[in-house]
Amino acid sequence: MTTPTQVPTQAPAPTLAAALEALARVALDAGVDPTTARREGESLAATVAEPSRGAFLDWCAETGRPTSAESFQDAASRGRRYRAAPTASMSLLATTGSTHAPAYAAALGDVALAAAGLGTPDPRATGNAATAAAAQLGEPGSQGGRPPAPGLGDEVAGSLLQQLSVVQRKLAGLGAPVPAAPADPLASPTAAAPAAPAPTVEAEPEPEVPRRTVEELLAELDGLVGLADVKAEIHRQAAVLRVEGLRADAGLKAATITRHMIFNGNPGTGKTTVARLVAGIYQALGLLSKGQLVEVDRSELVAGYLGQTAMKTAEVVASAAGGVLFIDEAYSLSGDQYGTEAIDTLVKEMEDRRDDLVVIVAGYPLPMQVFIAQNPGLESRFRTTIDFADYTDDELVDIFGVMATGAEYDAGEPVLTRLRDVLAGVRRGPTLGNARYVRNLLEAAIGRHAWRLREVDAPTLEQLRTLDVDDLDVPAEVLEPEVEGPVAVADVVPPEPTDSEPDSESGTEPGTEPDTEPDREETP
Repeated sequence: MTTPTQVPTQAPAPTLAAALEALARVALDAGVDPTTARREGESLAATVAEPSRGAFLDWCAETGRPTSAESFQDAASRGRRYRAAPTASMSLLATTGSTHAPAYAAALGDVALAAAGLGTPDPRATGNAATAAAAQLGEPGSQGGRPPAPGLGDEVAGSLLQQLSVVQRKLAGLGAPVPAAPADPLASPTAAAPAAPAPTVEAEPEPEVPRRTVEELLAELDGLVGLADVKAEIHRQAAVLRVEGLRADAGLKAATITRHMIFNGNPGTGKTTVARLVAGIYQALGLLSKGQLVEVDRSELVAGYLGQTAMKTAEVVASAAGGVLFIDEAYSLSGDQYGTEAIDTLVKEMEDRRDDLVVIVAGYPLPMQVFIAQNPGLESRFRTTIDFADYTDDELVDIFGVMATGAEYDAGEPVLTRLRDVLAGVRRGPTLGNARYVRNLLEAAIGRHAWRLREVDAPTLEQLRTLDVDDLDVPAEVLEPEVEGPVAVADVVPPEPTDSEPDSESGTEPGTEPDTEPDREETP
């Protein structure tokens, strides 16, 4: 039996290939398409391993993909959101109260941790792995979000810390190549090896996790840092929709209320986090059947051929049916016939699924105004606009502390004081990234923490959890936000036709090769 300050002996971390196989098995048990689960896992692994030199070679080998840096980067770009929020499949399992959610979250955590060892291990990849694993286990999002997934508890959190210790030791070159781990004890019986005998004692099924109430979800919203105006508007929306539902139940005439929304704001201001809570609130009010959030951008709606975009967009909308479809940087769909095709399909799907779908479009304020005004179908359906203000330095410090706690790290007052000094020297503006910026700082600090412990053969639990002031002294390139600058109005106004427009014979999007494998494009 170990003492409270020691880390128990851990099983070796799985290889990425083994972790992805385990994820697919757990997905099958949970009713999730294993192919979709694997694609999400591959994207999660790519974004974790992105900082590591040569990681794309190992990633391609472990995933069975052809050796291609471009496919690795594409997957990393799609998976970047998974470092801050759960995958679409994980979100659906959590919001529907599935008893398989804890095992699925743990399997995604194993994928993230396995990815940290790809290529030449880099401390930044370890930081990415820690925050990504925490996001799947508890959805830290931009502020810490909800508590860990039901059923996980301290045992799984401790297991993740143990596996991070393996990654840290690999950074120091102290161990041999890590073999595949034995079957995950948290996985369901079908996740075991095929030759394993069936259990002789039938375990009682776990009770279904109760859905959260509107009051609980609004309390979670109120617990977020900042966002006073946003909270007030969501409370108002919830009250109006509740009364309208009661009037309809009583046989009274109810006004037609458009539920679709526009979220205006700079990156990292909590738009995705609030959208996920809106999905839950609408489900609790009986307006949505499932309440999951599916987050996409242009690349996940637009295909390489004319005609394919409509099918691709329709498939994405179908995956969001019963919940909320969140389209980030929606203005990027303006300006060409591919985006127009996606918008036209979206408008049709919104009408066909108006009783069980909410669409939230998000982006910078001015480009979003232009985007909505360009299509009458959009303008008539998006009547509610919510503005997300930038966070203050004090709010960003609070968010950093919540994120660190969600990732099972302790950031004491000296660390937070150092963070205030860092933020005081940063020029504020739309490119800062807000909560994304402090998440990058946390990931870099976790990487420095891992490097600091690389020669500690058996770190204690306290050492594995505690961040030091010097862990925030990170290289300048690590501090660069993951966002691009604001988009000018000219960037979203349709350009004049040029020779680069697709011709009627090929019908391919400018600058792209014909997509001969459209099924490899990920859809949540």
